[in-house]
Amino acid sequence: MRFSTPMVVIAALVGVAAGVGSFTFVYAKGYSYMTNDPRACANCHVMHEQYDGWVKGSHRTVATCNDCHAPHDLVGKYWTKARNGFWHSYYFTTGGFQEPIRITPTNRAVTEGQCRHCHADVVTVMDGGGDGREPVSCLRCHHGVGHMEMGATDVASAR
Repeated sequence: MRFSTPMVVIAALVGVAAGVGSFTFVYAKGYSYMTNDPRACANCHVMHEQYDGWVKGSHRTVATCNDCHAPHDLVGKYWTKARNGFWHSYYFTTGGFQEPIRITPTNRAVTEGQCRHCHADVVTVMDGGGDGREPVSCLRCHHGVGHMEMGATDVASAR
């Protein structure tokens, strides 16, 4: 059987991509992100401050990273973890991220949803019980609950 040059090139590129991806997954402890262990979030040096802030924070005894940063439904949780894992790997590998790290609008919406899920009784009252008022963002006032280390620049960007 004879292989054409484009097929060999494509096979080689797929092989290199799979090899680099596998190496990165093992090197970066990618398997740990499938767990619920908060130490997985501190695998990367960029997240050490957030992890340390969580350890000192009020939610440490009742919530892990996934409880606040991933939806509670199985598909949503693993879709969010896969999406974030891909982009975190990409930006951390290429160095294309800001320090201090900041939450994206999509992840901020997930976190806001998790606040509202766990604290539904309080949030319903705070939002006026459906009287038409615009909901208030939990993170507007409680920006440092999960990560006590947030500085002034992070607080401003979180609003």
